[in-house]
Parts: sequence; C-alpha cells; structure tokens
Amino acid sequence: MSTSSTVDRAFRAALYDPGDTGLDTGASLLAADPAADAELSRRGEEFVATAWRRGWQPADVVRIVRRELDDVHVRLVAALIRAQAAHDDRPRGPRWNAQLADLPAEKAPRAERGDRFSHATAVLELYRLLLRLPVLESLDETAAAADGRSGNGRSGDRHPESRMLTRIRALLAKAEATGFPEEAEALSAKAQELMARHSVDEALLAARTPSAQTPTACRIGVEPPYEQAKAVLLDAVATANHCRAVWNEPLGFSTVVGFAPDLEAVELLYTSLLVQATTAMTKAEAAQRKGGRKRTKTFRQSFLAAYAHRVGTRLAAVAETQVTDDLLPVLATREVAVTERLDRLFPHTTTTRLRGVSDAAGWQEGARAADAAQVKPRRHLP
Repeated sequence: MSTSSTVDRAFRAALYDPGDTGLDTGASLLAADPAADAELSRRGEEFVATAWRRGWQPADVVRIVRRELDDVHVRLVAALIRAQAAHDDRPRGPRWNAQLADLPAEKAPRAERGDRFSHATAVLELYRLLLRLPVLESLDETAAAADGRSGNGRSGDRHPESRMLTRIRALLAKAEATGFPEEAEALSAKAQELMARHSVDEALLAARTPSAQTPTACRIGVEPPYEQAKAVLLDAVATANHCRAVWNEPLGFSTVVGFAPDLEAVELLYTSLLVQATTAMTKAEAAQRKGGRKRTKTFRQSFLAAYAHRVGTRLAAVAETQVTDDLLPVLATREVAVTERLDRLFPHTTTTRLRGVSDAAGWQEGARAADAAQVKPRRHLP
C-alpha cells in the first residue's frame, strides 16, 4: 500500500467524522505505517498554505490552535508553519515575518512524540481544526512591503522614527513592573505622550514626503474571560491612536486598521494597559473579599468595563493636545484613508451591547484604577 493511500484512508476516517471512532481508526492506520510520516507532514503544510489563502496569518493560526486544542498541537502547528515558510514563494510583509520569528520555540518534538498512536491522534486533531478554518478578511501586506523596498530599501512597516517605540516599550514595561501607583502613572503618561508625538511626526512626514504608503491592518487577540470589556479597551486605544477596531467575538480577536506606526503603538499600549488593569483588578478584588464580598465575576466584568471607558476618555484627551489647526487637514486625510480601508475590509458591521456590567463597586474600582493609570495632557510640542 502506498504512503499516499495510507494518508488518504486515515483522512477519510478521521477528518470528516467529528467522533472519536473515526479519529482512532485514522490514528491506527498512520501509527502502523511509519513510511507515511513524510506524506502526512507534506499534507499538513498544504493545510497551512490553504489557511494563508483563506486570509489567516501565522499568529492567527497559533492563537486559534492554542485556544481550541493543547500545547502539543501548538508545537505541531508551529513546526508546520516553519516548514511551509521555507518554500513559500509569495512576498510577505514585515509583520508576517515578525510573526514567523515569534512562533513558539521547538522543544525536541521527536522526543516528545511518545507512542506513534498518540502522535498520530494529535496530528489528526490539528488537521481537523485547520480543515475547518473559515475565510477571513485578507490583510495583504504585499503592497506595503513593495513600497518599503523601493528607494531606500527600508521595510514598509519600519521607519527610522520607529526607534521611539523601543523607548515606549521600555517605559510601559517599567509601568507594569513597578509596585508604586504614582510611578506607574508617570511612566504610562510619558509613554502615551511619546506615542502621540510619534503619530503626529509620522503624519507630518507623510504629508511632506508623499508616498504609496496606505493604511494596513493587524489582528490582536482578545481572549476570554471578560472579552467584551477587553474589546472595548482595545477599541478605545485604537481610536485614540487614529486607528479603528472591529471585534470578531467567535474567533477571539479584533482587527485594527490604521497606518503602520499607529498600529505598533496600539499593540504596545493595549497590552500594557491590560496588564496594569489586571494587576489593579486583582488588588481591588482582594480588598473586596476581605469585606466579605464574593461576586467575583460581575465585579471583574464591571471593573474592566469602567476601566476601558475611563481610559478611553483619558487617551482621547491626550491625543487632542497634540492636534493643532495646521495638523487638522493632515489627520483628516489619514482618517478618511483608514475609514475607506475599514469599509473595504468590513462592509457590514454591527454594534453590540456590553453585558454583565451590574456591579457598582466593580465599576467604581475600575474607574479609580483608570484614573491612576491616566495619561496626562502635555504642552504642544514645537
């Protein structure tokens, strides 16, 4: 029997039957035929390539596998993505390449396989998931990458000014690590000030040096629990940084549309604020428990909702301090471009009502935490 025939029989038994019986049958066939291993891996690379054609990116696939399956499946899909990338001849943008670099590290997969049946079962479970991935909006970076390669050879997602993001990242890391609220507030304020300046500088540079640069998009994970409140927080951060966000609740991410430097700022700030919010929420919750309260879920949901609402207000205020009359036409032009890209990607969107916000104490504590993490307006920059 050919190796291709073994794999075909295993797939017919396991991939299209959601039950355990078909999975066991397929895994038994593969376990009994070591010569089929190479063909099985090749088919996996084809599933990965199909996911790319459906609009998925490396980080998206790893995220959904981690969400739906186990660590062993994450390692398997990371290995498949690396193998497929070795002969992927389609031009990819810098964000894609960064996602490849950030894939989970390999941990001696051969040694961890255990028995052949268990390994084959895990592979088939992964392929079942990959086979059923829906079509997503295409976030094609090819044009941006081509623009970045022309002229000075820079990457389409990277500009000299992006060095400022290294400083921003360091400030936010210190804000997350410190145990002193006043220091965290000062560090977060400085980080947002730099972000606002960075965004304005990029807009002015684009206005003075017209290029083919256009808005792009990225997906940012919005994981449970309390994903609604987290999506609201991400939307607030995106809006304050001249971007737009659309939440995909079933798949656990938001798509953020904007110019590349602003997207970098959104990713950094959202991640940091989420860490700070979680730390503050845990402390507030502990204090509530000492008082005899036990409504943890509603407290946390209300806390994060209030935090997102109040932080959005603070971020908007800081962003406004950077806008002068001469900047309005530039920012308006970029806003139109972002909106047009958003409408092309998502011609039909709906709004959703935030659920579970019913705990007054949680709301008050969340608002208080947001005030502690607020970003202070700064004077206009010369």
